[in-house]
Amino acid sequence: MRFELKTDNQIFTNRVMSIIFISGFFFFVSILTSLSINLSKISNHFEVNYLCRLFSLEKSSFNFKRLSKLTNQTSKQKMWELCKEIIK
Repeated sequence: MRFELKTDNQIFTNRVMSIIFISGFFFFVSILTSLSINLSKISNHFEVNYLCRLFSLEKSSFNFKRLSKLTNQTSKQKMWELCKEIIK
């Protein structure tokens, strides 16, 4: 018969490896979260730019509604001023 005993070195090594794994996992999750937030900001910027160009070409209410949801502007005059600045 063979008996094996866990020594303090094995327990310490297992704890260190689990701490490294958990911290690496949280680091990876935080990087992915930051990346997704930045991509959503970039996407919103390009969508506003695109909708302003559409709004300046064809003045439909559908484009105005979509643009007002993205920019939180309710008046058409403010929307025109915003689009004029973006199109420049």
